Amino acid sequence: MMNPHSEETLEQHLGDPWDDTQPVGFSQVLAADERGELLDAGERLLDTFGLSAEFVPTSEGGRLAGLDRLIRLMRAVFRRDPCLGLGYGASSLIAAVNVWTAGTPDQRRTVADLLLRKRKLACGYYELAHGNDLARAEFEALPSSDGLRLNGTKQVISNIHRADAVVLFARTQPGTGSRNHSQVLVDLTRLPRERVTHLPRFRTVGMRGVPLGGVTFQDCPVPTEAILGASGQGLETAIKSFQVTRVALPGMFLGIVDTGLRTTIRTSLGRTVYGRAVTDLPQTRSVLADTFADLLLCDAFTTVAARGVHLLPREASVTTAAVKFLVPRVLMDAMGRLSTVLGARFYLREGDAAVFQKLMRDLQPAGFGHLARVAGQMTLLPQLPLLARRGWAKPTPAPAELFRLDAPLPALPFESLALSGGGQDGLMGSLRDGLESLGDASSGPLREVRQRMEAFASELESLRVAAAALPPRELTATASPESYDLTTRAITLQAASACFNVWRQQAGAPFLGDPAWLLAALHRLDVWRGRAQGPLPEAIRTRLFTELMARHEDVRAFDLSRSPLTGWRSSPAPDA
Repeated sequence: MMNPHSEETLEQHLGDPWDDTQPVGFSQVLAADERGELLDAGERLLDTFGLSAEFVPTSEGGRLAGLDRLIRLMRAVFRRDPCLGLGYGASSLIAAVNVWTAGTPDQRRTVADLLLRKRKLACGYYELAHGNDLARAEFEALPSSDGLRLNGTKQVISNIHRADAVVLFARTQPGTGSRNHSQVLVDLTRLPRERVTHLPRFRTVGMRGVPLGGVTFQDCPVPTEAILGASGQGLETAIKSFQVTRVALPGMFLGIVDTGLRTTIRTSLGRTVYGRAVTDLPQTRSVLADTFADLLLCDAFTTVAARGVHLLPREASVTTAAVKFLVPRVLMDAMGRLSTVLGARFYLREGDAAVFQKLMRDLQPAGFGHLARVAGQMTLLPQLPLLARRGWAKPTPAPAELFRLDAPLPALPFESLALSGGGQDGLMGSLRDGLESLGDASSGPLREVRQRMEAFASELESLRVAAAALPPRELTATASPESYDLTTRAITLQAASACFNVWRQQAGAPFLGDPAWLLAALHRLDVWRGRAQGPLPEAIRTRLFTELMARHEDVRAFDLSRSPLTGWRSSPAPDA
């Protein structure tokens, strides 16, 4: 019997998006996008599935056991409608992780009950005047004679108009010190209406259906018990919570590029140019294989980082920041390349290819907000000298379970998340450890794998020397571009280690055990950072293209899981 809460069940529940009669079909998704609305039928289907329970830890009565599993589940939604993925689910997750990280037992029970009743949460971190600089937030929740008083405006919050509760980042003491802000869990259903003013929705290019709104509070009372954790620890709680969402959301966004690639193949199979199907053209095959390699690269990195939150929680500040910097850029670049295959059809808002332009617009927020790519660099930069002196000088490899995709995981240890990794980096340690396990391969793909990984190991040593020499003035936001470049090098090496070690643990698997995908991912890494040019080598390109088309025909995911997309169909669109 099929697991009623599995990814396959959810795929079947949502149905074939190419079928115009399906409630979450692309025609309905596009119509809702034109209206700037979230798809009601989609929300009802997700309510029936009970998706909100996936954001609640099992210890609180929910189904959140593995972060990697949650990412795969949410990809099913993002494959069809990113607005539904963000507006229905991810927005509540962003708020809830703060409660799981710092909330009291009563606060945790309150939020768990809310989500299990399929209600919505909202989260207001930022203010437009200060962007990612949370320390300058002006919104206030200052003490009063009867608790706290909310004063100020948060301009852009998902679901604020329809949420039952909101987590607000607020100044709880006057001044600009690092302990002057807290997070406050506000029950919106119990506030005096005359003290709360909802602002109009911000118009956006992408994610048109996500209900983004502003809110102003004027001398609005809330109890002191609304503060999450100790007063003044708001920034610390946010930084720890980001370690979950910075890997979860990019991992979910892979579903967008999966459908973008599927749409491009589908449309290209149905078109002929100079008497040949577009997919028969060498340049088309190169772009499709490159994009497939990008998806495998991004999935390996996000999956390892997500599993690392469970297994190496004290190091999560490093790995999740690295994912946040790399993955959104790779995904956005991949969609841009796919649009060149579609040509003028990329602009169409009707027909089978019409969903592509919406997907491309909806992908852009992957680099915004607390997920901003530069925030990932700024998280890593001050940790580089300690990493160089400890984790990179005396490497300790991560446990093998980090890279075994089907290995069980312990519960998410929110209480063990830390502001810094303390200089430890098991992912880098596994790069060197894995290299030693290769032995003396003298020819063929294994020899090439060894050569590539030896080059990465050599680069790690030069990075260690450079990072250890960084002076204090180069560890802040005003650091030189050369210092920021060291974070980019570190991120690339972590991604290479993730791919390499996932491959090592899949020995004997029909595709994941093949060095072709690993060599393709490493090549794409080098292209991304300007160390290589051109398409994949021909033999690797052919291997990936063959696998890609087989998955398209069998209707399987283009990520590491190769899971069946129940209910989808792959027949090409007719030439128009």
